[in-house]
Amino acid sequence: MPNWPLETWIALVGTPFIAMLGIVLTLVTLPGTWLIVLWSLALAIWQPTLVPWWVVVILIILAATGEALEFLASAVGAAKAGASKWGIIFALLGAFLGALIGMFIVPVIGAIVGGALGAAAGAVGGEMALAKRTWDDSKKIALGAAIGRLLSMLAKGLVAVVMGMLLCLLIAFRAM
Repeated sequence: MPNWPLETWIALVGTPFIAMLGIVLTLVTLPGTWLIVLWSLALAIWQPTLVPWWVVVILIILAATGEALEFLASAVGAAKAGASKWGIIFALLGAFLGALIGMFIVPVIGAIVGGALGAAAGAVGGEMALAKRTWDDSKKIALGAAIGRLLSMLAKGLVAVVMGMLLCLLIAFRAM
């Protein structure tokens, strides 16, 4: 067994735990990528030989990219299905509100289902009320918005996996 100081052991054991927690939180639409960023920031301050600042910057960029992917995917899904600007705007608002409300109704799963249903409902509302589209046109756009939202959660989950793996591998190699 290597003769590392306690601080190194804490970093080596804590990082995979925080990374896995961050991935799980991200998959249930909670800020898991930012948990990974905060852990890397704490390590950069506490153990600068293990985590240099450029790694924290890369993780912040990845987390922001994941946020952008999650935010815009409902709009892209709706747009690909032929949504107007109103359908796109309301799909974004619906996804946010649906995830927020769903999180309080059924913790964890509610945010996922609520985000997808909210994106669909928002797209339908925007299309029918403001763009004066028919129900049949709005259904197709709603499906695109909901699928976009679900795919965005998977994409953000993959970003969290990359962030967690990057930090774990970095600490493992730098500790040796």
